[in-house]
Amino acid sequence: MTTKFPLPQQRRSFFTRLNAGAAALAIGGVALAQDKSTPATRWEPTRHEKDDWLDKLPGKHRLVFDTTNHDGVADALLFANNFLRVNRTDYGLQSGDLAIVIVVRHRSTPFGYNDAMWAKYGVTLAARAQFEDPKTKLAPKSNVYNSASVGDSSANRGTTLDALSKQGVQLAVCSTSTRGYAGAIAEATGGNADAIFNELTANLVIPTSRMVPAGIVAVNRAQERGYSLVST
Repeated sequence: MTTKFPLPQQRRSFFTRLNAGAAALAIGGVALAQDKSTPATRWEPTRHEKDDWLDKLPGKHRLVFDTTNHDGVADALLFANNFLRVNRTDYGLQSGDLAIVIVVRHRSTPFGYNDAMWAKYGVTLAARAQFEDPKTKLAPKSNVYNSASVGDSSANRGTTLDALSKQGVQLAVCSTSTRGYAGAIAEATGGNADAIFNELTANLVIPTSRMVPAGIVAVNRAQERGYSLVST
């Protein structure tokens, strides 16, 4: 014969199970509410002290040009000049209100060096950059985008690095690429690559030039700090 629990014990067992279920639902509800109320963590780029110069440039608007060859440099000069001019004429802003950086890397890197370096190493620089003087069709003996040499050049319509520098435009020169050029010059001349690298970095084209670890990294860091990107 089957033994039955007394009615009071059956009731106690039922209410025990009921209370346990209610408690589990309550705990789950609290956890769900917490999940909904906790916003997802917003990604923020890591900041590095060596990139802080980008934030030290005054400006209500920020723009970075990424150039990798001689045509890119010419376009960057034209567009930077247009950016400055239109902000001045149509918005009443001055050059100090605009933070502009032109990055020269890969085949545009040697246009970050001054006339003295082109006069000394122009053949190797031009060969590696796949560039020839638009007038002579030979390896140039000066920086064709420097004010000393292109006042009437059609490549940049008279807009020069020197003129833009006087309006605060910054030139970021790729250190990684510069080492490559130094190595090529050392091979061609029998010189010391480290010494030539130091010589190149000491002879940048304009006062607002600076060496950066790598041009591609400078482009990335500028965007992370609010600069709009123009690739030329």
